[in-house]
Amino acid sequence: MSDKITITLPDGSQKHYEGPVTPLTVARDIGERLAKAAVGAKVDGELADLNVAIEKDASLAILTEKTKDGKPDEGAMYLLRHSTAHVMAEAIQRVVPGAMLVYGPPLDNGFYYDIAFPEDRPLREGDFEAIEAEMAKIVKEDRPFTRYEMDYDAGLEKLKTEGSKYKLDNAHRAHEAGSLKLSFYATGEPGKNWEDLCRGPHVPSTGRIGAFKVMSLASSYWHGDENSDRLTRVYGTSFFSKKELDEHLDRLEQAKQRDHRVLGKKLGLFHIDETVGQGLVLWTPAGATIRHELQQFIGTELTRQGYHEVFTPHIGKLDLYRTSGHFPYYADSQFPPLVDREHMHKLSEEGCTCAQLSNNLKVGQIEGFMLKPMNCPHHIKIYDSQPHSYRDLPLRLAEFGTVYRWEQSGELNGMTRVRGFTQDDAHLFCTPEQVGDEVQGCLELVKIIFGALGMQDYRVRVGLRDPDSGKYTGDAANWDKAEEACRQAAKSLGVPFTEEPGEAAFYGPKIDFVVRDVIGREWQLGTVQVDYNLPERFDLTYIGPDNQPHRPVMIHRAPFGSMERFIGVLIEHFGGAFPLWLSPEQVRVLPISEKTNDYAMEIVAALKTAGLRATLDTSDGRIQAKIKNAAEMRVPYLAVVGPRDQENNAVSIRARGVQKDLGALPVGEFVQALVAERDSKGTESVRDRFAETVNV
Repeated sequence: MSDKITITLPDGSQKHYEGPVTPLTVARDIGERLAKAAVGAKVDGELADLNVAIEKDASLAILTEKTKDGKPDEGAMYLLRHSTAHVMAEAIQRVVPGAMLVYGPPLDNGFYYDIAFPEDRPLREGDFEAIEAEMAKIVKEDRPFTRYEMDYDAGLEKLKTEGSKYKLDNAHRAHEAGSLKLSFYATGEPGKNWEDLCRGPHVPSTGRIGAFKVMSLASSYWHGDENSDRLTRVYGTSFFSKKELDEHLDRLEQAKQRDHRVLGKKLGLFHIDETVGQGLVLWTPAGATIRHELQQFIGTELTRQGYHEVFTPHIGKLDLYRTSGHFPYYADSQFPPLVDREHMHKLSEEGCTCAQLSNNLKVGQIEGFMLKPMNCPHHIKIYDSQPHSYRDLPLRLAEFGTVYRWEQSGELNGMTRVRGFTQDDAHLFCTPEQVGDEVQGCLELVKIIFGALGMQDYRVRVGLRDPDSGKYTGDAANWDKAEEACRQAAKSLGVPFTEEPGEAAFYGPKIDFVVRDVIGREWQLGTVQVDYNLPERFDLTYIGPDNQPHRPVMIHRAPFGSMERFIGVLIEHFGGAFPLWLSPEQVRVLPISEKTNDYAMEIVAALKTAGLRATLDTSDGRIQAKIKNAAEMRVPYLAVVGPRDQENNAVSIRARGVQKDLGALPVGEFVQALVAERDSKGTESVRDRFAETVNV
């Protein structure tokens, strides 16, 4: 048996060694520049320290701060933030002696550490400056992250002497998961410097941490059990450079200013009332206007593509969802079933317990109804209500249908995570040969919407089934065909896409659109799904050219997804400053004094006659106060009118975000310009007419 080891690099090249080798040694063999830049490695796809011993043939990728295209490397950022969590924990124990560490994982945008503090010395935000000062000292010392292992029993004794029940619990859990040894990391020399029970991996040394910040505090519980020990969760973040940290903090500040929950209330777009229920949105007139405009916009495209609009009820019988597979397998994410009142009374008299009722509902011995979690079973029944020939297909059914999901109260978030939401849902029933073209049509619709809203920065995610999971239904061959159809459609888009096993719906693969907003956050919005399974479950057929029954393929698509979530994202994307065609209030007319009130009313009438949403501000106060109020409400255009404007049958125009008048236009020309901008969805602009004379 040979002791030689073959290391395969990302480009396919190989390096051979006589025995165990570390990633750092391989990096040095490739070049000192790479070795100096390296912060970690991936060995057979798993994150690893640079000094880990590779003892058998393996694939190896050396991680640096950024990928070849200049973007932050996700693996490197994980190592950095895991390492910074250790540095923060050490600093906290310096600032608050007696603080007991629990666990501290990295997150997408930072990290946290759950810590038990002495009752007489809780951590406060006022301690952040002192903690950061200690962290800076540790980083400046550039101490190595040193890993060492101990046999389980010896490691347990070490932890017992340190007196932390939390770390002992972590050790027990690692042992129960199969670990025969316990690993520790010291920031420096073991036994002489600070150390922590940890699986790793980490960056080479504390000096590789470029910039960091302690962000906030929150309450948590040991193992998430509110009946257990109450802990303090300390959040932080870190980057390889101060510039990246500053950019991140700026994005957070922008996100705070754009928070749709704050802007939604300020602009009067929606309301969530505790007496109505958490997660149930009340659309106010202003928010309803935005929703109506979006529905009207997509409705025009649906007519062009040959869709038929349908309406379905908000509830359905449990048997419908038993057939589809939604009940009882996804009962935890649905509202409880509704049982006939007389039947419930009878069961009560018979002494039926809640457990018996639940079990009888699951097995079908008791019938009931459900608030619909999906529109698709209803659309399936519309398709199945009459026979179909291949000549009838594709049949495209569309509905703005409201569905209901039971979200935990802690997961609810304004409009982006709710319990009742309306989907711009459609289901296409087609022959297998038509699948490719129909998916392309769905993707075209998504691209049209994103283009109209200026959402050009997006990526595509193809969600595939996880072959090791049992949650997926249907024939494997049909899954293969559906997944290949999604792959080919994604390739045609000309934008980056990834394949992600485990992200498919239980009935079929899907294509998700992940949009990056103006401050760099990602949102999953539109989706297209190919489904061979529900037609099988509901025994759907069409008569083919051979005069025999055939099984149709079903395509689910929702370009907006949830209207609530989509508009919540739009509020933050635009910061409440919607383009003219979407703005609830498109123009506000401001008379300088009472003398021009009548003239201002004539202008408002002319604007409304043209179908524009115009308002009149005849309130008392100076014109500058009126302008400020309109700016705070994100009104796109202001028409300021004084005696001179009235004499010339004109208006003086102010545009949102511009600190001075653009100039004056005759009323008729102003109205025409606004109509042109509205109808062009922003490709024409009233502001453009003044670009040569005013810096806009």
